[in-house]
Amino acid sequence: MTKIGAKDELFGAQTLRTMGHTPYGGADIGECLATLARVQGTDLSSWYDEWTLTANRLQALAESEESAGRLETARLAYWRASNYFRTAGTMLLGTPLDRRAVEANLRQTDAFRRGGALMPAPPQAVEIPFTDTTLPGYLFRTGGDARDRPLLICVGGYDSTAEELYFFNGAAALARGYDVLAFDGPGQGSALLQRGLVMRPDWENVLTPVVDWVLDQSGVDINRIALIGLSLGGYLAPRAASGEHRLAACIVDGGEYDLFDTALQRMPGPVARGFAEGRPSSTAFLRRALRGLERRPTAGWSLRRGQLVHGAADAVTYIDMLRDYTMKGRAGRITCPTLVCHAEGDPLGAQAPQLYDALTTRKQLITFTVAEGAGDHCEAGARTLFHARALGWLDSILRPASVLTGSGY
Repeated sequence: MTKIGAKDELFGAQTLRTMGHTPYGGADIGECLATLARVQGTDLSSWYDEWTLTANRLQALAESEESAGRLETARLAYWRASNYFRTAGTMLLGTPLDRRAVEANLRQTDAFRRGGALMPAPPQAVEIPFTDTTLPGYLFRTGGDARDRPLLICVGGYDSTAEELYFFNGAAALARGYDVLAFDGPGQGSALLQRGLVMRPDWENVLTPVVDWVLDQSGVDINRIALIGLSLGGYLAPRAASGEHRLAACIVDGGEYDLFDTALQRMPGPVARGFAEGRPSSTAFLRRALRGLERRPTAGWSLRRGQLVHGAADAVTYIDMLRDYTMKGRAGRITCPTLVCHAEGDPLGAQAPQLYDALTTRKQLITFTVAEGAGDHCEAGARTLFHARALGWLDSILRPASVLTGSGY
């Protein structure tokens, strides 16, 4: 795993995640390192304060440059501010919901939209009908002629946002000739923090109305719609593709096969077996252990975040809910060509080979190595290398037309 600073492994990983968006306008390396250096120990409020301070400075720069008519500088400053606001709020995700996390989400959305408005082809903010509400997102167009174009649907993970998905995959796809749809599904971004929609395992029922909406849009080639999912999206995307068969291709960035099995592997063997079998003594032991763990600032963050995302009453309930998050018996239902990506040093994506082995469709597995700087979770420090390989694979299937103009990053 790439080490960023010496404060804390999680703080380093989150900083690397943000820094990884630098090639696409979402960060500047020096700003990220300087911000991390100011954070006090593992203090979550200090993390929030320092990243917000940096974001405020960039927001002020963006507004000043926009007023002066220097729109390219303004756009990039808005986008870095947006990503730093997101970074600030990420570590506060948990129950009860911290209002600072909600404010950070609102501010990252506002800054991103102000920056997006300065693109040569500004994105369209969209609301996708879903059950009795809507899912917020952005439709990015490559521009050019009116011929039908391939479209890539971007799906994030536990703590990603539709705005961050532009930096993760959207900008790179636009530059290669794809229109892009990035959205917040249940349990993600503003769908969670502003609308209270919690995560659900059956993402085939989330993606189908999204594809229905896409097919109603002009300029989309209905035979060239692809899906990419990262982090938890490494479960959500293949789960969706197992039931939604109008996709032409699926990219899984950090394949996840069974989330409950992953959770069990982190427990002592007897406790794991007892909890899986529903033994009260094992459940009581686990409950006590998790209560202590979730009080730790960074070590307990994923537990607190998981309870918020899933709408769980406590940590044990959250882990028990993961029983439904599995590709066992479902991977073979995927019919579209599927690329599974595996980062060598990423324990969260260790099940990628299992997912790959269970697929029965046309498939490929790519392993990204520590030696080439791409072994972190979702290849956070090597996104350009990831895009070279993953989108190169997608190009071979969907063959987008060349784009002669820049995509605005």
